[in-house]
Order: sequence, then structure tokens, then C-alpha cells
Amino acid sequence: MLPLLILPTLPDYRVQIVVLLASLLLMFMSKFYWRLSKQLMFIAIFLVGFIWATINGTVMLGQIEQYSGTKVQVLGEVESLYLEGNNQQRIVFRAHKINQRWVFPPLSISIKWDDALPYCAGQRWFLTLSLRPVHSQLNQGGFDGQRWAIANRRPLNGSLLSAQPLTSDCGWRQQLVSEAQRQLADNDFAGVLLALGFGESALIPQQTRIMLQQTGIAHLMAISGLHITIAALFGWLLVRGIQFFMPQDWISYRIPLAVSWMVALLYVWLAGSNPPAIRAMLALSFWIVLRLNGILFHAWQVWLGCITLILLADPLNVLSDSFWLSCFAVGSLIFWFQWCPLPQRFNQGWKWAWLRWGHLQLGMMLLLMPMQIGLFQGVSLNSLPANLWAVPLVSFIVVPLVLIALLLISFPLLSGCMWFIADRLLVFIFWPMPLLQQGWTNFGERWLAMSLIGWMGVVIWRFRWWHSNPISVCSMSVVITLWMFKSDKEQWRLDMLDIGHGLAVLIVKNDKAIIYDTGNRWPQGSSAERTVIPYLRWRGITVEQIIISHDHADHGGGLPEMQSAFPLASVRTPWAESGHLPCQQGNQWHWQGLDFTVLWPENAANNAGNNESCVIRVTDGQFSVLLTGDIEQKAELALVRQLRGELAADILQVPHHGSSTSSSPPFLRAVRPELSLASASRYNAWRLPSKKIVSRYAENNANWRDTSRSGQLSVFFFGNYWQIKGFREQLMPRWYHQRFGVRGDNA
Repeated sequence: MLPLLILPTLPDYRVQIVVLLASLLLMFMSKFYWRLSKQLMFIAIFLVGFIWATINGTVMLGQIEQYSGTKVQVLGEVESLYLEGNNQQRIVFRAHKINQRWVFPPLSISIKWDDALPYCAGQRWFLTLSLRPVHSQLNQGGFDGQRWAIANRRPLNGSLLSAQPLTSDCGWRQQLVSEAQRQLADNDFAGVLLALGFGESALIPQQTRIMLQQTGIAHLMAISGLHITIAALFGWLLVRGIQFFMPQDWISYRIPLAVSWMVALLYVWLAGSNPPAIRAMLALSFWIVLRLNGILFHAWQVWLGCITLILLADPLNVLSDSFWLSCFAVGSLIFWFQWCPLPQRFNQGWKWAWLRWGHLQLGMMLLLMPMQIGLFQGVSLNSLPANLWAVPLVSFIVVPLVLIALLLISFPLLSGCMWFIADRLLVFIFWPMPLLQQGWTNFGERWLAMSLIGWMGVVIWRFRWWHSNPISVCSMSVVITLWMFKSDKEQWRLDMLDIGHGLAVLIVKNDKAIIYDTGNRWPQGSSAERTVIPYLRWRGITVEQIIISHDHADHGGGLPEMQSAFPLASVRTPWAESGHLPCQQGNQWHWQGLDFTVLWPENAANNAGNNESCVIRVTDGQFSVLLTGDIEQKAELALVRQLRGELAADILQVPHHGSSTSSSPPFLRAVRPELSLASASRYNAWRLPSKKIVSRYAENNANWRDTSRSGQLSVFFFGNYWQIKGFREQLMPRWYHQRFGVRGDNA
């Protein structure tokens, strides 16, 4: 099933049928060619697994294709919990029937809900929706929303046209959550306790989220495999305690295992049966079945068996980051304890418990570095003390208190006491975390090889290569170091990031950058915080200059975050402001071998609008780029009249996102670009870029590329040629990155 991660397209049903028939033929042949039976059977199983995975992907794409861009009638139930104080604009709706037909596999739809309609989890509704496929911003080092949506079987977004409730009663889980939230109203960490009890993290404050991530203990604040195992252990201990008072003939080891499984299943239900909880439940079920049947597997067999069961249940799990993080964590523990065990004398007795715990956490810190850097672009250097401190307290005290509170929820006085004790413990646990949070360090893609040092160190130590092959060990270290500091093949590059409606263009050379515009902002954040800065950190780039084309939020909204991340960077704007360098006609400067010339505006403006955008020509002496901001026809024609001979450029940033008010024919004839790059979102309210403007560029023999189709756009400049690569087409061509809901060539 691993090819599902890297395939650019999925094989169609005809190829799938041929491969399936081939696998059946190989199974049949294995009965007659006994010398090759194992090899033939292995190939057959590989092909069956591959087909099962691709069929699931094909069905998902078929559902997207079938329902996208249509008005449908949907019967189903609300999945999202109603949480007091959470102004949720979108809810998740589980579709059972669409247009009177049963949906299988079932789909979850993200719906923009009407605030005037009260809802709660478990209600059944009959909805009329306008559906469109999920479409995410795609950039290197950024969150892959399309892959996440496919992995979680949530590929469609809906706009609510009409709604008719079929049942008004809330589900049991919603009632439990509402009662728990009422009891937790006066507690400091109510959001964290709700996350531990029900897997709902929406009420955890953003500051607390950042603190949890940057100390490496975020895994503790959600219902994970560890917590489900603790719930199972809780049920097992409860039954064993009762068995202590029972006659010997009544005692069976199977009953505690069965009860522990049911308690874990109940906890998964409380968590909303989210994918991570279901995966943990499948793994626990596999282990319990082995125990009940007296089957003895070693650790690696159990690990592989759990992965097999999870992927057979849903092959799309192979696209889930949380699935790989869980698998990697468990595999790392097995590897650590087998390859780097403590001496036998430390494995017994309570007096060495602290050493065993420290040994475990050290292994997790070293071996999980590749996943930490790959998923979170950083590592907490203080994660070892943070986990040593928090994991036992949260897992073995707070979580059991939460479970007891849930058991006693019908008795508010008793459950309230449990909630209060758990909350006070969290205050105590989180007390040293702000200090430990300072250990968070950002690492980019070049550190991925170095992050394997934990794995390589254990192997080298175990085989004593440092003693028998010191030259090989030194050579390996040198190769990794050289790879980290390898120079780029291109001389310089331009990156237009996919930030939706807005603009963020990077001119990059020698790991230094000048950024032209910083993207949009909104009440909860900005493009700079969500997209631009993670991209820069992933690639290890330092911004030295920030240029804001004009004073509109979709171009300069991320300036505060960029200044905070790069305080030494100079700021250049077309309006007069203290501390800002001017950006007006005639300004020139030389940076990293590139020449920058400001062509517009003529003078500094008090309120720099579209036609006062800072227009800059960048050249290396052979190739040139024209950055235009949001200039419209008035400014374009003025530029043609005044500076026609200086406008020619190989690459043009399309003015004003491809609006029909810009890109006038005289301007395009003066620039004569070979390549035009437009920054636009797919579902923007203005329907940009205009079809008329796209056609105009084609008439002028300019190759058109935009971020709504390609995602991130990167232009690489070499000695005597340049090359354009889009995220969807060249940088990361994957079947789950396609522009869903568009037939043909994704035009």
C-alpha cells in the first residue's frame, strides 16, 4: 500500500482488473511450482494489497467527481459537538444518503453552518447543500490540507441552502460533553480536560497549544493510543480488584481482558471515534485476540500485525501523518529496547524506576527526531525533562481522574471533585512548562539527515563500528555534514507562495531572501504566520529585506509577524513611514549579485492604493523579473509612456491577481513576458483571474501559471536558462494533490 503515498495518478479500473487477475493467477501457480511458491505468493499478496489501496483511492476520487459542483440533498447526522464558547463556523456532517442513495464508504462533509440554526452532535438533518471539493494551499514545508482531507475521508465542503431537522434530541455523547462542560466551567484548564475526556481540543487556548507543542508534550493532551491503553488498564485493574474477593474457581484471565477491551471501546466512543482513536483500538484488539488465544508473537510481529490490520480496515490511513507518527513511535520503542537495553540489574525494583523512565524518554527523544522535524519543523531540546515530568503525572494520575469523573458524571458533587483535583494537578504540571518552552529550536529540511543521528548512533554503538571501522564512521559523518551544507544548483530562484487571495513572492539566493509582500491577515492569524514563515524555516532561509507593494491587507497583512521573525530585516514601502526605506521611482540597490530598480510610483503616497503599488524590476544581467503588485491600467499606461524601454522582462508577476482592470494590451506588449505568474485563490469572491485576462496573455505568447492551479510556483535561474516548477505538477506530483472536481487537464 506504500505506493499510494507517491503515485502521481491512480491506475484506472481496467488496470486494476488486470493486476487483480494477475495476482489470482500467481496464487494458483504457487500450488504447482512449490519451489517458488513463497515468492509467487508474496508477489500475489503485494499486488492484492496494492489493488485494495488504489480501489479505495479511486472510489474516493469518484465520490469527489460525482458530487462536486452540484446541489444535492443529504440525509445524515451532525458529528461536530456543540461546545459553549466555541464560535464554530463550520461543522462536520456525516452523510448517510445523498440524493436518496446510500453512500458507501460513508463521507463526512465540512459545512458552513447558519448561526441561526441550533445544532448538536447526534441530531439527524435533511439538508440541501451546494458541494465543492476540498482545495488547500500547497507549499513546501506547509500543511497538506488535501492529503489530510483524503486520509480522514472528508473531501467535500458544503454551503447550506436549506435545512430540515429530523430529530431534535442530542446524542448521548453530546449530552455527556455538555454536562462535563457545565461542571468544568470554573476550572482553569477546562479545555485540556475536555480534550483528555472527549478528544475535543477546540477550547484549548492558542497560547497553551503552542506551549504544548514546543515542549514536546502535545501528544498527552489528546486521546491517543497511550490513553486508550490506560483506559483498558483501568478496566483490567477494576475487574482484577473484584476478582481478589472471589473464589478461585470463578477467576479467569479472560474476563479482565474482555472488560478492558470494552472500557477502551467506550473511551474511543467518548473520543468521537476519530481516526487516531480507532487505529489505537484496532491495535489493542489485535493484541487482546493474541492473548485470548495464547498466541505468542515477538514485538516486531505484533507491530506489523497492528499496521496490517489498520491498513486493511482503511488503506487511506497510509496518507495520515498521525498514523505514521504512531507507527514510528512504537517502532522506535521496540528498536530502542532491543538494540540499546539497560543492564539487567537496572530492570527490576522500584529504586531504579527513575532510570528506566529516563532511558525510555531518552530513546523517544533521539529516535523521533526525524518525525519531529518532518512534521513540526523543529525539536524541543527540553522535551526530555518535559516528558519525564509530565507523562507519568498526566497518564497515570490525571487521565484516571478524568475517567472516574466521567463514571461519576451523574453525581455532580463527586465528579466535580474529580475535575477539580485533575485541574489543580494540571496547574502543577504546567507550572515549569513556560521555562522549558524556551528550548524549542526550528529545523528545516536540511536537518532531516542529521536527525537520523539517534538511529545511526545506536547501530554504530551496538556493532562497535566506532572501534572496528572508525574511518567509515567518520566518512559517514562527513557526508551527512556536507549534505546539510550543500549549495543549490540554481544561481537564484523566485518563489510565489500559494497563500490564497494575496501575494507573497520571494527572491532567494545563498539562503538569503528579499520578500515582496507578506500576504493577507484575518482576526485569527495571517498568511505570514501560517504559510510564509513555515516555508522559510523549512528551507532555512533568512529574510534580509521586506518590501510591501501597497497599503492593502492582502499584501502587507503579515508585516508584523515577518518583523517579529526577522527583526534585522529592513522594510521598504511606497508610503512615508518612520523606519521604512522608500520605494519610489529611481530607487536602486544591489543585493547578492542582483540589481533592483524601482519603476513606480513617482512619489511617496500618504495612502498607497493599487495604482501606487511599488513596481520593481529585478535582473541578474541576463534574465529579469517584473514585480507589479496591484497596479491597474492607469499606472500601467503611465509606465508605458515614461519607461517603455525599461519594462521588458522574462517573467511578469501578473498585476492585481489577474483582474480585468489590469494587464492592459499596451503594457503587455511593452513587457513581452515569456512567463506570467498570478497569485489567486481558487474560490475567491471576485472570480480572479479573469478568463478574459488569461486569454489576453495567451494572445501575447506568455505562458500562464497561477497558484490556484499549481500551488507554489518556483522559478529556477541557471547560467543560461530558467525553469518553472509548480507544486502540483513538478515539485510534488501526487494523486491527492490534483485539482479536485476539474475534468481533463485541470484547466
